[in-house]
Amino acid sequence: MTPSPMNAAPMTTTSRLDLVDALRGFAIVSIMLLHNLEHFDLYYSPPGDPAWLKTLGQGIWDTMFALFGGKSYAIFALLFGLTFHLQFDARARRGDDFRPRFAWRMLLLLGFGLVNGAFYEGDILAIYAVLGLVLIPVARLRTRTVFLLACFLSLQPAAWVQALAALDSAPGKLPNPESWGLFGRASAYQMHGSLVDVWIGNLTNGKHAVLLWSWEMGRIFQIPALFMFGMLAGRVGLFAVHDANRTIWRRIFLVAALLLGPLLFVHFHLETWIEAEALRRPLDGICAPLLNLDIMLLLVTGFALLFRRPAGARVLGAFRWLGRMSLTSYMMQSVVGTTLYYGFGFGLYAVTGPVAALLIGITLAVAQGLFSAWWLKRHKQGTLEALWHRLTWIGTARLPAAHQAG
Repeated sequence: MTPSPMNAAPMTTTSRLDLVDALRGFAIVSIMLLHNLEHFDLYYSPPGDPAWLKTLGQGIWDTMFALFGGKSYAIFALLFGLTFHLQFDARARRGDDFRPRFAWRMLLLLGFGLVNGAFYEGDILAIYAVLGLVLIPVARLRTRTVFLLACFLSLQPAAWVQALAALDSAPGKLPNPESWGLFGRASAYQMHGSLVDVWIGNLTNGKHAVLLWSWEMGRIFQIPALFMFGMLAGRVGLFAVHDANRTIWRRIFLVAALLLGPLLFVHFHLETWIEAEALRRPLDGICAPLLNLDIMLLLVTGFALLFRRPAGARVLGAFRWLGRMSLTSYMMQSVVGTTLYYGFGFGLYAVTGPVAALLIGITLAVAQGLFSAWWLKRHKQGTLEALWHRLTWIGTARLPAAHQAG
């Protein structure tokens, strides 16, 4: 990692990795909680709950998705780009070009994603594996060029084209997005199908639904942008834990906080301002990802600032065990979660509202954190991390250090 241009002495690599691992673990936990609230994409509200419990459940749902919906995956994507930089830079220092090996690494990740996607249709690994290839052509471009390209992608160019084409649209509503029908179709095999039915459905109908939904939500542009921002954060040493970066984190936090109000105002008033949904939908497709990006920056910089304090590091540092086993943790939650909620398993979708689902998610997150801490005190990496690492560097005489090079 390149030193900060400011004159503060950088902390050790371990401090940097502890922060990154803890932040990644925080993202894993928040993803776990959201997935439980959604019953792992099996949307169902059990009948018969008293009014007070439904009100409480709706409050939990709204709060959790306002805080983490679209933000947790963004943190994950940002750190994905950072990890690429660390690997690319480590090999460059040895005179090697990491990019061919990275392409192979993404093919392996695609395999992990397809396995995970068989259990949980909302898998993000396969999408990361394909979109991650964008880092190969930009890895050696100038920082300014990559930054401008990432900003361009963050502004959702396809949505701008759609908005311009819809300027003269008449007032009125549009049909629901196409992905909604595909997700609705998935409920049948998620509720009543066997495990094999779920595998087949998720890898056919479910994969189509997720890809289409990712396009509709602007993630096909935002994910590569976040990869690039993460790579640039690695270049300038933004995650090194020292006083110079604390000042930068504070400035980013302040700017993001100032932008939050205007972005929320626009987001919640678009329906009032624009009667034509043909125009409003692409404009919201521009605004909503920017709002998620802004809240993500608040979460990341706020986390980093708290981590900088000794008490904060002690508390938030507990997330680092999950962060160091993020691949294993992510895939494990898909297998366990769908077994709990889907019809082929315990069928808890039928009896758990948001309150119960959140409590289950918290319990699973704590159990996974304890297991990760226990495992990593006895092994260098998680099971799937070790497998991914060995397969990444297959054919080399000596494997790079596992924790630094993946």
